[in-house]
Parts: sequence; C-alpha cells; structure tokens
Amino acid sequence: MRLTVVGNPDNRRVRMFTRAALAAGLPRPTVLPWADVLAGAAPPPAGELVRVDSPGEDPQVDRMLRQAATTARHGELVGLADAYAGLIGGLTRVAAGGADLLNRPEDVAVLCDKRRCHALLSDAGVPVPAALPPVDGYAQLRAAMAAAGWARVFVKPAHGSSAAGVLALAVGPRQVQAVTTIEHTPDAMFNSLRVRRYTDESEIAAIVDRLAPDGLHVERWLPKAGLGNRVVDVRVLVVAGRPTHAVVRAAHGPLTNLHLGNARGDLDELRAAVGPRGWSAAMETCERVAACFPGSLHVGIDLMFLAGWRRHAVAEVNAFGDLLPGVLSAGRDSYAEQVHALTSGQWQRWRASLGAEPAREVVACGA
Repeated sequence: MRLTVVGNPDNRRVRMFTRAALAAGLPRPTVLPWADVLAGAAPPPAGELVRVDSPGEDPQVDRMLRQAATTARHGELVGLADAYAGLIGGLTRVAAGGADLLNRPEDVAVLCDKRRCHALLSDAGVPVPAALPPVDGYAQLRAAMAAAGWARVFVKPAHGSSAAGVLALAVGPRQVQAVTTIEHTPDAMFNSLRVRRYTDESEIAAIVDRLAPDGLHVERWLPKAGLGNRVVDVRVLVVAGRPTHAVVRAAHGPLTNLHLGNARGDLDELRAAVGPRGWSAAMETCERVAACFPGSLHVGIDLMFLAGWRRHAVAEVNAFGDLLPGVLSAGRDSYAEQVHALTSGQWQRWRASLGAEPAREVVACGA
C-alpha cells in the first residue's frame, strides 16, 4: 500500500514520517508539495492513503494560502481567515480524487477554527475554559469582559496557531497589560519568537482591533498549576484514539509554547503532583477529544491542570501537533507510533468502534 504525504519536502515532520514508514518496511511515501496542491496539481488517486502535513513556514506557500492578502509580508498577522480558507480549499482538492486522508478536511476545518472547535468540545462535555460571545473589537471585548465579571482572558485569532497573535490580557483597576508574541508597528503586526509585554491600553486596543476582522475567540484565563517557579501544561499526542506521547511545557509567563524558548518539564514530577486518578481522568478526557475527530489519525491536545491539581481543562486541539522530537512511547517516536497504528490495524479498529467509515488497511512490503 502506497502512502502520499502532502507537505513541504524539507519539512522536519515530512522527513521524520518518511523515516518511520521506511523503518516499518513500507515503500517510500510520495511527497506532494503544498505549492503544487495550491497551484492545481492532480490529487492523489482513489485508494491512496494520504497524510497531510502543516503548510509550515514556506513564504511562497504562505502567500498562496492567503490568496486575497497577497500583498502581506511573510509573518504579518493579516489575512488569517484567507489562509484558513486556502488550507481547507487545498485539503478539499487533495481529497477530490477519492484518496483516503489520514486527517480529513472536515476535521481540520474544525480544528483550525478555534470557535468551532471550542463549541464542539463543549457540546461533547469536554472541560474547556468558558468563552465570551463573539466580539468585533476592543471596545466590545472590554464590555463583554465586564459583563462576565472577568479580569483576565486569552484573546486568540480564530485561525491562528503556535501562539501567533494570542494575547494574554489582564485588566486591573489602574493598568491593562497584554503578553503576546506580536510585534506591533504603526503600519503592521508581525508574529515573532520574542514575547512582549504591552501596557499602553491604546496600543493594546489597536492590536485587538487589527486582529478582529479575521475573527477572534476569547476564553477565560484559568490559573494553571505550577512546578517550581514555572507554570506548566502538557502537550498530549493521541494516536488512533489512544494517548501515547506527552511533553510538559514549563514557562515563567502565560505562553507555554516550547518554540518560544520555554523549557520541557518533568513528566514524572507532574504525574506525581496530579496523582494516578487525576492523570487517568485527564487521559480519558484526551480520548474523548480524539473521538470528536474520527477522521484524524492523530490530534495534539494542549492540556492544562488548574491550580491545586484537582481539575483539568483542554486549552487547544491541534491538527498538526505531532512534532515531539526525542519523546518515545514503547520505543516509538510520534511518527513511528502513527505508522504502527496504521500497520497494526489499530486505526482501522478505532474508527470502526466510533462508527466511522471503514479505513483502508496498510501492510508492510512483503507482509
């Protein structure tokens, strides 16, 4: 059985998945570049198993995805709704030939829209932070916060990822403060790897108002538990319905993403703090989250334990959140785990248990 990977050929995820497939005795996956998909290349044929990877940081692909916002500079926080539409349109074209996608367009469409994803999880009884009704700018945001009695929120672009454009906003009696990766200039906003702190309310208002046309999702800022002098959360990878890999993300501030220079924490220490029953309950929650996306071989869940360690909540669910280098489960990294789920029939059995349409079986060469 042949595999195709839609992704940028030099992407680390693509290389690691290819190595995992070869190690399992599968033929080398065909790589279909995102640029070719968006330029109208023929989709993979019917019956082909297709893994779709993140479009990544390729400037050409970024411009092609954003379509109407082609004048935007790479990294500029504008045209995020256009990029989302381009992503879903590309996925739809990939699926048009009848290939069996390992991350179905309908799942990705929800996972990459924080508003839809939050609503789906909430309806399924998954613990998530409370969210405000839709807001179209800073004035409406402040009014909604006041009505809810909330002093601290996370303001998130509806279609953002990797903390791009997220503001951790705290409103006090004498000061408003926002922690964010946004680099704000008089004529533009850019995503950066440096966390900034803004205290000028007029500048914070300008940032929110600039983000608002592409859609905002606003959640209550819940106090996370901490280890030592850092707050922590956990990226949990769920493959074929089963939590497999976990990484603790430890930060001095509210944004815990590892690519922002934060540290990996000690998973054993965290599990000891949570206790066996608390950890088991959290993993059951992760299984429930994955069941909301039966067309996805894997999802990456950002799980937070609240101060006191007695409760947990799901902060994010990621369609492309499987890059966990150096983390092994049963001797397998995150990509070998996905290949194992395919070749062992685990993925097919899990989908059947959810009532999803049958999944094609994958066999290694010579099996």
